[in-house]
Amino acid sequence: MTRRRWIADRWNDERTSASLLGEQAQHLARVLRAEVGQTFDVVAGGFLHRATVASVSEDEVRFDLHEEQEIDHALPVHLLLAIFKFDRMEWAIEKATELGVERITPILARRTEKHLAQAAAKRVERWRRIALEASKQSRRASVPEIGDPVTLKAALGKETFTIKILLSETEQQTTIASALRQAEATALAIGPEGGWTPEEMALFQQHTWTPVTIGPRILRAETAAIAALAIAGAFL
Repeated sequence: MTRRRWIADRWNDERTSASLLGEQAQHLARVLRAEVGQTFDVVAGGFLHRATVASVSEDEVRFDLHEEQEIDHALPVHLLLAIFKFDRMEWAIEKATELGVERITPILARRTEKHLAQAAAKRVERWRRIALEASKQSRRASVPEIGDPVTLKAALGKETFTIKILLSETEQQTTIASALRQAEATALAIGPEGGWTPEEMALFQQHTWTPVTIGPRILRAETAAIAALAIAGAFL
């Protein structure tokens, strides 16, 4: 039987003890009625352990950590995701997490609707909670980093990955598969509804991003993100 997996909020340097706090502790203690001695899988500091419950309260559930288990590492992809309607954005973050994305940076694009751009900073903690829950559901050993919303110019200036791929509606020749054949850590940019502006496309060109196509159809932003990550997973 598969053990339920938790991602610890706190652990000691030796990784012999770890704790769930806040909402996670309340759920395990109050809803699942955890008892001392029960066995779970617990991720602490990116390492997966078999763990037994040492103490239970609604504020903290503490585990004794035992042998380390094998894990699947995150997909080495940094997703630059232009901000779009929040319900679909949340779906994209959840599914990108399930597919293994390492990091997501929300982008304030020129065509991001004004009210969404203004509200984005207040949504980040919710996006991080969605990523945490999706990580536990999909049995990941790490939670993707969800960055604070930034402008495209700021994001491109800080990008460190060598392989940089831009999904483009106007590109017809270069496929995402051909751009991924080098099988290295990859940055992947998905535009807003309506696409990137000419000025933004010029910024991508200035920072040596490669425009690619994922096929002849025009996809919604969230569909394009999931399709691109699924393809990336096959190569990376």
